[in-house]
Amino acid sequence: MPISTDYRSRLYPKLPAICNHYGTPFHIYDEQGIRETGQRLKKVFSGIKEFREYYAVKALPNPSILQIMQDMGFGFDCSSITELMLSRSIGARGDDIMYTSNNTSEKEFALASENGGCILNLDDISLIEKVKTMPELICFRYNPGARRSGNDIIGNPVEAKYGVSHEQIIEAYRQAKEKGAKRFGLHTMLASNELYHGYMVQTAQMLLDLVEEISAELGIKFDFINIGGGLGIPYTPEATALDLEAMAKGITQLFQDFETKNGYMPALYMESGRFMTGPHGVLVVKAINRKEIYRTYIGVDTCMSALMRPALYGAYHHIEVLGKDNATGDEVVDVVGSLCENNDKFAIQRSLPKIVDGDTLIIHDTGAHGHAMGFNYNGKLRPQELLFTSTGQVELIRREEVPEDYFATLNFEADTLNF
Repeated sequence: MPISTDYRSRLYPKLPAICNHYGTPFHIYDEQGIRETGQRLKKVFSGIKEFREYYAVKALPNPSILQIMQDMGFGFDCSSITELMLSRSIGARGDDIMYTSNNTSEKEFALASENGGCILNLDDISLIEKVKTMPELICFRYNPGARRSGNDIIGNPVEAKYGVSHEQIIEAYRQAKEKGAKRFGLHTMLASNELYHGYMVQTAQMLLDLVEEISAELGIKFDFINIGGGLGIPYTPEATALDLEAMAKGITQLFQDFETKNGYMPALYMESGRFMTGPHGVLVVKAINRKEIYRTYIGVDTCMSALMRPALYGAYHHIEVLGKDNATGDEVVDVVGSLCENNDKFAIQRSLPKIVDGDTLIIHDTGAHGHAMGFNYNGKLRPQELLFTSTGQVELIRREEVPEDYFATLNFEADTLNF
């Protein structure tokens, strides 16, 4: 079910005051819900000797959110230097960070090795030569190709640009070992927003089998396997939530069987982003225009620069109207923004209560890949971010963009190359 009943019951009574104080639009995230999800994740994997979540920074790159993750003992999955800098800005160092990048330059690898370094997760066998000083601990991202299927969001593994192929994977570890690596990890990421728990169990089995194959060939042990992220959330009211407990039970049994057979148990890492924060955020907007032509359009005071998923993926985000009976739809409308693009729509032919100008609309499940995917086409500016704290307060954790931000890169010293 989109956002928890608990979050709704705590947030909705306070929304009029929040809107009056901060103005709309804004994303607002639920600290209590995020912490409860984190504790649930740790509890279900308590049967594995070492488990650690590496929060996918790309999902919600805000220092206040990262500090919550850090407080729960989690690390950070980074895919760019700026995400790595953001993680380091709150004190993350060394094994607290997994740097999983693709098409990475030597300059980026040099920056990644600074300030305490990080766990390098190499996306391609060719990148070994770009790492000038091989770290003691190295990891590779594995792409099984036709051996596994992906899904609509992340794509077919055979067509995906990510990872080391099955035919290359043993050679990749051989080369890393020859260059001085002494500790090893194995990573994969095959699906996104996956709601079938068995898929993730199969992924863990695949990696553990591969660990045995590589170890037999090269005589090495693995510190950890990382089954990636991709744990899904039920965006639609009728969707069935991921059975996290069944997933953890299946994976834990695989790890225990591996230990019995091999005499040791590697750590289990994962890098959930959406699952950790997605259901714990909403985008709050105001209805500002009603247009009656071939369809009825409800215009709101933001656009797809604040939430790109519906336009990019055709994704569903549940919408409620504050103070109205959302159980019965009075009319069918498109909820749209102001961008000069016809796909700038938060909902298409959605059954909603009768909406008038000034109504507050709550767009659910924007706690991941919402603000983070924002952009500035048409000169549109991204909204503010708020945190609904565990103590019941609301804090501004990112101000809204202003025109000066948009024009900042036009302020530069003249530089002309003459021929």
